[in-house]
Amino acid sequence: MTDCCAVLDLARSSYYHHGRQQDSAALRDAIMDIAGRHPTYGSRRVKAQLERAPYHIVVGRHQVRRLMREMDLLVKRKHRRISTTASQHGLRRFPNLVKGVKARRPDQIWVADITYVRLPSDEVYLAILMDQFSRAIRGWNLSWSLGQELALIPLRHALHHYPAPEIHHSDQGSQYAAKAYVKLLRDAGTQISMAAIGKPSENGYAERVIRTIKEEEVYLSDYNNMADARQQIGHFINVVYQHKRIHSALGYITPAECEAEWNPCPP
Repeated sequence: MTDCCAVLDLARSSYYHHGRQQDSAALRDAIMDIAGRHPTYGSRRVKAQLERAPYHIVVGRHQVRRLMREMDLLVKRKHRRISTTASQHGLRRFPNLVKGVKARRPDQIWVADITYVRLPSDEVYLAILMDQFSRAIRGWNLSWSLGQELALIPLRHALHHYPAPEIHHSDQGSQYAAKAYVKLLRDAGTQISMAAIGKPSENGYAERVIRTIKEEEVYLSDYNNMADARQQIGHFINVVYQHKRIHSALGYITPAECEAEWNPCPP
């Protein structure tokens, strides 16, 4: 190396500087690749993803954050919110049973929520049912209507494929207070829990998974029609979210990995 630098009339430090440039370029490429796949990842999650396959790059978070800032990857988009909770009804309401409670195993607490998805000429509605412990989606449904079936379909699917939870938690929307929905849960031996009206933070786990789906799939896509939306959202939930997206609350592993570590045998 010394002889080569002498022949080229270069300082020895230039050899190492070039190596660092190559390393920086590879790191930038890896960060850009991760950001392309997961546009809302912050520097902590990007750092954790860099350490996983196929990158296997060990780097400090401050360096990752600096590079992301330079690459303009820290900007977050804001979108208006449309209410999907019809809480003004005469159906029975239930107390909040999960306040201050953290699930210790899969299928202890399921959380549910509803959001909207914009199509070119209309809006459709997405209902999600998630396991609080593993963050795995237990069921979902996309519908033109905010009626009872919107939430009943994912619940039926979840109860058919997984053990019934000890507690089901949601907001006080009419879909979750509906007699058919309540009967399914009671027949399964599940306690019913609801957040107080006007306190979405009491259903924070469900709110966060909805936000993830909106920010990382819905806001980044232009759906041609209902079939297109169902296919793309389904791919995101069943493939990307369940098996590829890492969660800081899970120790930077995926929901599928979390459940595999808890129980190697799938339900």
